[in-house]
Amino acid sequence: MDRLENTVRPYAWGSTTAIPRLLGVEPTGEPQAEMWMGAHPGAPSRTARGPLDEVIGEDPEKELGRAAVAKFGPRLPFLLKILAAGAPLSLQVHPNLEQAKEGYEDEELRGVPISASHRNYKDANHKPELICALTEFDGLCGFRSPDETAELLAGLDVDSLKPYVDLLHAHPEDAALREVLTAVLSADPDDMARTVTEAAAACARLGGAYAPYADLAHHYPGDPGVIAAMLLNYVQLQPGEALFLGAGVPHAYLNGLGVEIMANSDNVLRCGLTPKHVDVPELLRVVRFEASDPGVLRPEASPDGEEVYATPIDEFRLSRYALAEGAAPHDLTRDTPQILLCTSGSVHADGNTLAPGESVFVPAGEKAEVSGSGTIFRATVVA
Repeated sequence: MDRLENTVRPYAWGSTTAIPRLLGVEPTGEPQAEMWMGAHPGAPSRTARGPLDEVIGEDPEKELGRAAVAKFGPRLPFLLKILAAGAPLSLQVHPNLEQAKEGYEDEELRGVPISASHRNYKDANHKPELICALTEFDGLCGFRSPDETAELLAGLDVDSLKPYVDLLHAHPEDAALREVLTAVLSADPDDMARTVTEAAAACARLGGAYAPYADLAHHYPGDPGVIAAMLLNYVQLQPGEALFLGAGVPHAYLNGLGVEIMANSDNVLRCGLTPKHVDVPELLRVVRFEASDPGVLRPEASPDGEEVYATPIDEFRLSRYALAEGAAPHDLTRDTPQILLCTSGSVHADGNTLAPGESVFVPAGEKAEVSGSGTIFRATVVA
């Protein structure tokens, strides 16, 4: 197996302390948002054999296994991260596989540069993802029922929001949600900024269920995403709980530290809470306008001690082991590629001792036996 050296991305929304605290190092004072583990060309992990994307590229079947290459192609299908949100991320949605292929081909035909700020599709892949909380973790996930949102908005007593309240009481529900989100994102920017300012003041005054939206407005004053966020379920995860974000589900991470895994894609369509490009027509094509429970996931334990976060896709499979000192080692050998990540304690993995935040890549079929005292996350695929 290969010990990984991983890049930390300094996005502005990142916490200045959470990743350093996990790694046991002094903060730099700069935001540290995401630590990437994998073979994404934007920041591939480094090994003694070279960058992981190059190592895999030299012999995909040896590193990934024949079944994984046949199913997903000659690259690692997932990207694993430690994500540390010190401020809200953009409100966003991801396309399904068909939408991603169509969007990518369209922008390629129109000659939109990959690096262009208004480019929506950086690749032809979908981007389902899973976030598992390491600390208390706040987020937004999926539409809440229109009636509940109408009650929330009405409680602000803001005149310019009253038309949205009326729309939310209309039927069918999917049409009501579509009309309101379209109206919010298409409104005159100056008018919407005034609405957000007034709504934010009411949220701050009322507190309670309104407090998260006052915080959003503090970070993104005047942004229509503040009102769009009120259409979504507010979720507080406890350590060990997770959320799965499928295609078309609007979401945003607000605060906390977690392990995130996703299909290897950069495709994001933003709804707000961002200075970046928002393509309203394309966004409306991709969003699934249906109210739903956010579906908090808890791991399913197997007899061998593996705790699996079940998801409906095959590009990744995330699980964890709680290891006890003196217990028999766990044999994690598998015919698919794996990344093992320690998040607490001290874990021994075939000659490698892993402290929190440290990880290894295990090629398909290579021996992988772990022991020690702590928690280790296991990322692989279903092939």
